[in-house]
Amino acid sequence: MNLQNLFSEVSAIGATKGDNEELKLQKSLLVICSIPFIIAGVIWGIMYMMFGETHSAIIPLAYALFSLLSIIYFGYSRRFKTFRFSQLLLILLLPFILMLSLGGFITGSGVILWSLLSPLGAMLFYKPSSAYKWLIAFAVLVFISFIAHPWLRAKNNLTDEQIRIFFFINISAVGALIFMMVYYFVRKKNFFQARSETLLLNILPKQIAEELKANGRAEAKHFDEVTVMFTDFKNFTQIAEKLSPTELVTELDMIFAAFDNIINEHNLEKIKTIGDSYMCAGGLPVPGSTHAIDTVSAAIKIREFISQHIRKRTDEGKDPFEIRIGIHTGPVVAGIVGKIKFAYDIWGDTVNLASRMESSGEPGRINISGSTYELVKARFHCTHRGKIKAKNKGEVDMYFVEGLL
Repeated sequence: MNLQNLFSEVSAIGATKGDNEELKLQKSLLVICSIPFIIAGVIWGIMYMMFGETHSAIIPLAYALFSLLSIIYFGYSRRFKTFRFSQLLLILLLPFILMLSLGGFITGSGVILWSLLSPLGAMLFYKPSSAYKWLIAFAVLVFISFIAHPWLRAKNNLTDEQIRIFFFINISAVGALIFMMVYYFVRKKNFFQARSETLLLNILPKQIAEELKANGRAEAKHFDEVTVMFTDFKNFTQIAEKLSPTELVTELDMIFAAFDNIINEHNLEKIKTIGDSYMCAGGLPVPGSTHAIDTVSAAIKIREFISQHIRKRTDEGKDPFEIRIGIHTGPVVAGIVGKIKFAYDIWGDTVNLASRMESSGEPGRINISGSTYELVKARFHCTHRGKIKAKNKGEVDMYFVEGLL
């Protein structure tokens, strides 16, 4: 077994299938941290024994033994609370007892500093609010050592040079461990902050997210010209009835993930999905002059993707997902809705007309309004369909996008 496998085996001690990521990390970290402490206890015990402090040597050796037994018990029982408490109690009490046996803080080479790792460990492995109890316990032990000092032996078997060496080792080791704990806290804080940022940016545009963080709210904004695109699948309900819920969600997830990639490539903003309908827009939250061209370009890419997907499903003997795409350009109002599970959304007649473009189109075609056509006619070959009646909108000029000029 190589070192990496051994490390994985040791860090998995006490883990259960129901552990969440944070608990799994706490368990593995406490086990991994306990092992160097066991090794240090054995080394300290041997050194004290070599220097003539046989009785004092028993204390770090006892720590190593009890800590090892605690790990073994945890491996069999999976009782993390018991394991956590025993480890923190051992590192709190035994350095204190060792200091008393050596004659005090100076003659004990400041070994009680190891006890400070107990409240720091409590912050790491308990809730931070529970750590103050362990800090109070540490302060009480320091106070007891101060009161008991006159009754402790003034001299032990260690030479002044050996005491200085132990001072150096104790202070350096404890300082290094404190640094690593603080470093871990900072890394953990940055990790969760970055993950929160990512989650927020998956919900809101970056500019809106920054405004929300800075001001606690985001103002609704009016945009004079935005291009809105809707997509929808023909006979989706009938196809969905033939699929299991898992198959349906998997299929939609794969398709919409591809749509997400396409619109990101063309600087569009995803607004939402409603069932099998996908809605996005160009020209917001940052206004631009190419939003109509960007949106039509994205629509062509989406049509190409769906065409490939139709061929694949047809080859597999499955019903194809035929898509209608509608696009319209005009003014909208955009902003955040609600206080919980909020979402960035857009409103206005432009949205309604874009939806009508989709419902008035044909499978496999990109149907655009006259206002969008005027902005893209120099780049794309379009076929005028004439004035088509749209629900609640009367007759509207519509065009099919055929491709690039």
